[in-house]
Amino acid sequence: MSSFFRALLCCVAALVSSLASAKNPPNVLVIISDDQAWNDYGFMGHPHIKTPHLDQLAAASLTFTRGYTPIALCRPALSTMATGLYPHEHGVTGNDPSLPEPASRQSRNKPHLEPLYHGVIANFARQPNFIRDLTGRGYLSLQTGKWWEGNPKETGGFTHAMTLGNPGRHGDEGLKISREGHAPIEAFWDDAEKADLPWLIWHAPFLPHTPHNPPEEILAEYLKIAPSEAVARYWANIAWFDRTVGELLAALEARGERENTIILYTCDNGWISSHTNNRFAPRSKTTPYESGTRTPFMVSWPDQITPRRDETHLASNIDIWPTIAGLLGTEVPANLTGINLTDSAALADRDMIFGEQFDHDIANIHIPSQNLEARWVIAGNWKLIEHTSAQGTKTRTELFNLKADPHEHENLAQKHPQRVAKLLKAINDWWTPHYPKPRGDKSTPL
Repeated sequence: MSSFFRALLCCVAALVSSLASAKNPPNVLVIISDDQAWNDYGFMGHPHIKTPHLDQLAAASLTFTRGYTPIALCRPALSTMATGLYPHEHGVTGNDPSLPEPASRQSRNKPHLEPLYHGVIANFARQPNFIRDLTGRGYLSLQTGKWWEGNPKETGGFTHAMTLGNPGRHGDEGLKISREGHAPIEAFWDDAEKADLPWLIWHAPFLPHTPHNPPEEILAEYLKIAPSEAVARYWANIAWFDRTVGELLAALEARGERENTIILYTCDNGWISSHTNNRFAPRSKTTPYESGTRTPFMVSWPDQITPRRDETHLASNIDIWPTIAGLLGTEVPANLTGINLTDSAALADRDMIFGEQFDHDIANIHIPSQNLEARWVIAGNWKLIEHTSAQGTKTRTELFNLKADPHEHENLAQKHPQRVAKLLKAINDWWTPHYPKPRGDKSTPL
């Protein structure tokens, strides 16, 4: 055979391979835990909590033990995952807008208060997100679990959704996923198979979030070893969540889709369980401390990503979209500052990650600084937290060496004034104090 024909055959083979891959781009499954501390996993060293399925996923993934959510509160954290933006950039800084009248959480669901939520949803909906991006590239997409931002098809760009967008909190019908099985996901997979299209699933089950009401057989195991019933219920809810992840991944494997599916795993925020009730303890959820912000982060794609445990580099939930785009070979908006976590050069170049904490209730949907509570930065093993008063002035600064003091017991700010000054400058260079109200915005002002 002549060299010409050999070259021609190589070109044809490359073209056929390219066309085949173009017809079969990988699926994407994003799994989001809800209210779980960074060390409450078997693979992260917890002495009692058993998470065999998450352990197995971690072993099959590029697993970052130093992953972070830029805010330790679920609604803004989820919006950050979808958009790749920090809360002060996308405009969802808290779980609820401040109400003009005293109200319990339950009364927030009343229809006459619904207009107060429209402005927050509008802030999110006007931002690009990775769901809308992949849907625009021909993916079918399914929303399951938590979704605060109205109708997921309208605000997020999903083709399929469990959540209906009814007035209220967390996400109505979507919250049944995992707690009541995975039938909606199975049905969605059937639709994707019939359409012969790649798929994306946003899987954010209401677990291990309260109510901590695990199956009795799981609870009985943890009641024997936990320091209190409240802690046992939290631990058991984690084991329940782990079981549901195992069931989902087994179903994916049974369909023969695991090899062609990118899986990303993270958590919205941390949790320390109170010993006396099913509430979170101080210095966890809603705070900038490690038990509020740190989470393991996994990226898995069989035969494409080499599994390894990374205990050095910093990962952030702003990296979800850039990582997906890097693996798919697509572009991201120029204003995103996250990185592709599978890019070793990008990891090596990253020297800092940032985060912020806002009050649970949003004081002003157009001026995030009005409910800012803290800003933080991690550089290597050093973490600086700048706490802020309701008036927007600095109240105190904390500096921790996370390698020597992973639970942040000793404030070293007074011992290292030059390091504090350098990290404060980095925070100020990163953070824009407010974002402009877009012209023509009809949302209800607060």
